[in-house]
Amino acid sequence: MANVDVYNINGDKVGNIELDDNIFAIEPNENVVHMAVVQYLANKRQGTKSAKTRSEVRGGGRKPWRQKGTGRARQGSIRSPQWTGGGIVFAPKPRDYSFKLNKKVKRLALKSVLSSKVAEGKFIVLDEIKFNEIKTKEMQKVVNNLKLNKALFVLEENNKNVMISARNIPNIKTAGVNTINVYDILKFDTFVITKEAVENVQEVYA
Repeated sequence: MANVDVYNINGDKVGNIELDDNIFAIEPNENVVHMAVVQYLANKRQGTKSAKTRSEVRGGGRKPWRQKGTGRARQGSIRSPQWTGGGIVFAPKPRDYSFKLNKKVKRLALKSVLSSKVAEGKFIVLDEIKFNEIKTKEMQKVVNNLKLNKALFVLEENNKNVMISARNIPNIKTAGVNTINVYDILKFDTFVITKEAVENVQEVYA
């Protein structure tokens, strides 16, 4: 099993923990990871852009001039696309860009990026991190002690004080075990997780 050090919020090593090789030490599958990132970004797209086609632009019901005899090109409507104020050819319309991935594929992608973080030495386990109140200053101290630049903190679902304390710190993001995704793990340089959250991850994704 993969063995990593455990640190406290002061940045001191306080022990180590064994990680499940089926989650944290697999051979990363780049193709599946790419699919997961594309799906995440596609699902985030609003798809609300819209423009009017020639049939939707107001006016243009009358033929601007007769078909023949004027010396000008024939025209059927002043709202044709070539006219100023006319409709748009193949105008964009609201649509849903989202698509689904199989659960097994999503799990494999998540395991792949987690394994990559462990292999790169960018995986930090904390014994625990808890605040009695919401304090951004205290969270900043933890970030400084661990010498983090751009990090994703994965916490237990009920750890609201820490999550809110980290909200205003640049390049720091928090997530629960059930809300982590491949895109965020790749986006942030360091993956920080509590011992309790590691156990939850191993239960959920085993």
